[in-house]
Amino acid sequence: MSEGGFQVITQSVVNVRVTSNVNTFGSERRFQKDLTIADLKNKIELLTGASSGTMKLSLNDKDNKRVCQLDNDAALLGSYPIEDNMIVHVEDNSLIIGEYEDVSRVEKYEMAEEDYSKRTDSVRSFKERNKLGRFDPEEQARRQKDAQQKEEEEKKRLEGMKIGDRCEVQITGQPKRRGTVMYFGDTEFKPGLWVGVKYDEPHGKNDGSVNGKQYFTCQAKYGGFVKPLNVEVGDFPEEDFGLSDEEM
Repeated sequence: MSEGGFQVITQSVVNVRVTSNVNTFGSERRFQKDLTIADLKNKIELLTGASSGTMKLSLNDKDNKRVCQLDNDAALLGSYPIEDNMIVHVEDNSLIIGEYEDVSRVEKYEMAEEDYSKRTDSVRSFKERNKLGRFDPEEQARRQKDAQQKEEEEKKRLEGMKIGDRCEVQITGQPKRRGTVMYFGDTEFKPGLWVGVKYDEPHGKNDGSVNGKQYFTCQAKYGGFVKPLNVEVGDFPEEDFGLSDEEM
């Protein structure tokens, strides 16, 4: 206490959260209370991308309720009722919301394949030097062997199939589906061997055609193509789903 009475002492800095209508993220910042509002705007310009000449500032409490406008550029920040954990919100209607977050508008640099292959500091060159991934001869040999083995298994599975066979399709993460084998062999839409199935229920993806080529014919959404190892042929009668002869 001084001779003239009580002396109120407050902290010289304040911790606030800065938000804006320009982007969807906010940031925690510390500001000196002796900053003028004009200087504060200049600092916030670097944080948000809003222009100091067109932005409007409001002071909100920690629950984001409006307290007042920071509308006097010559006034000190500390002259307003600002406290820790309050929010300084920026409005700049001259900009589009999210304008600085749209990465699709950013020009992307693409290096030519030939130039990239010449670099010695790239991930590819590191893998080449250390024989990792596809640059590991043993790993490549193992993958090739696995691919050949899988192809042989698929061919063997197809040898036991004929058009019109009843089948059950089992794909990881999906329920079993029953249907009829309508096609098997190579396709134009993807390399490798495929089995065309007409499902008993509309759980397929097509009508037996892909990319304009008709491999077999069925109703829309009743057809599908799956890998041979996902198809088992056998005595799989069409399910009646509990309906009697008197129910349809």
